[in-house]
Amino acid sequence: MAEQDVNVGQLLLAEYQSVKDEQKTRIGFRDNLLYVTLTVVAAVIAAAAQARQGAMLLALPPVCVVLGWTYLVNDQKISAIGAYVRADLGPRLAALARAEDGEVFRWESAHRGDARRVSRKVTQCVVDLLAFCVVPLSALIVYWAGGDVPAGLAAVSLLEAVTVAGLGLCIVRYAVPFGAG
Repeated sequence: MAEQDVNVGQLLLAEYQSVKDEQKTRIGFRDNLLYVTLTVVAAVIAAAAQARQGAMLLALPPVCVVLGWTYLVNDQKISAIGAYVRADLGPRLAALARAEDGEVFRWESAHRGDARRVSRKVTQCVVDLLAFCVVPLSALIVYWAGGDVPAGLAAVSLLEAVTVAGLGLCIVRYAVPFGAG
């Protein structure tokens, strides 16, 4: 019967596999959100141009905000999983295994020391801002520049601009300092 008993090490390894599976799934989902955003942007711009209806551009800000927020939340969870493995799960398993250097899952920390990590984080922040904020704000500017904006749609578009700016602030706040997260 002793062979069938589950020990703490097995439980920790099972938990590690579980959180890494969740992280992998979230990474795939997060990355696909950029493709979905690009597809939606292209479709809305094409439809607005074909129909010659600038008001259709007002669909971009809410779509970009929802997709951008979902992207940001998933990215935060991906980072949280990595932090949990580095700070909690790994050290518990290292102690249990009596690892000589007290460290397991070295990749969880090693890739964070890359000399180009900060530049990659800055670039990713810029890409996120472009995809989820600059594009919808540009659509609003094009809409406003088209002239003859009804008061109701002007109010809606201003609210959309504020919402997009709020998302942009969240994206930047999440990215700074670039060494965290």
